[in-house]
Order: sequence, then C-alpha cells, then structure tokens
Amino acid sequence: MEKIRFQSPDGTVEDFYIEEQTRIGGVAYLLVSDSMDDEANAYILKDVSEDTDSEAFYEMVEDENELQAVYKVFEQMLEDVDLEM
Repeated sequence: MEKIRFQSPDGTVEDFYIEEQTRIGGVAYLLVSDSMDDEANAYILKDVSEDTDSEAFYEMVEDENELQAVYKVFEQMLEDVDLEM
C-alpha cells in the first residue's frame, strides 16, 4: 500500500496510506487512512496543486456537501469495505 506524507496548515506532519483514488469533475481525490489496522481513521484529501507544480498538494475536504458526494463515490468503489466517517 502506498504511503504519503501530509503536512497540515499548522505544520503537523502525518503519514497516510492511500486506500483508493478517483477523479470527479477533473479534480483528484484520495481516500486515505492513518494506519493499516482495522480500526484506522479514514480521510478524504483533495488535490489542489496547479498544473505548473512539480509535486501534488492535497488538503482535507472540509465542505460537508463535497465530502458527502465524494464519500458516496468511494463507498460505491469499495462496496466490500465498511467505511465510517
């Protein structure tokens, strides 16, 4: 499983495991977890990088409507996995 490093706006650095990825309306989203355990917490990250950026930049999806819409897509993609947000 691929792992990425995420730095929050307050400077905290966390490692996440990429569970799944998708593209909706031209925007890339990642479903990530904070561990490989069954009790891991899941988060949805949104690619906010520009075409000219040499690296991808992600932020956590906080808009409730966007979060629910993307969550439903991941839920359908991972029907056999119990997702809880």
